[in-house]
Amino acid sequence: MEEEKVLCVANSYLQKYYLNPRFASLPTQVQDELKAMCVIYVEDVGGVLDLRFNDDNELEFEVSHEDSDYLFDEIGSVLKIKQLQQTKQELLESLELYYRVVILGEEFNV
Repeated sequence: MEEEKVLCVANSYLQKYYLNPRFASLPTQVQDELKAMCVIYVEDVGGVLDLRFNDDNELEFEVSHEDSDYLFDEIGSVLKIKQLQQTKQELLESLELYYRVVILGEEFNV
């Protein structure tokens, strides 16, 4: 069940990006924007960035890093996430709506 809530993950240690196959129906442009956003984040601050939906169906940024990673920038991480939440607000809200309607099958009311 937890796997279903993961949207994507970028890992600076493995230099890999993962998009959950459940979200493969997202438009290519959205997938590309997500990938660029996540990869640039981990290139800038390091660690692992995990975008997942919480129990309230809201998109969350979860960050982790190895204890031995002395180059991980914790302050930069917090600032970068705040920046992404502001500059990518429309994208993030659209992803939450997509999750509720397409993945969970909720009714869409205008």
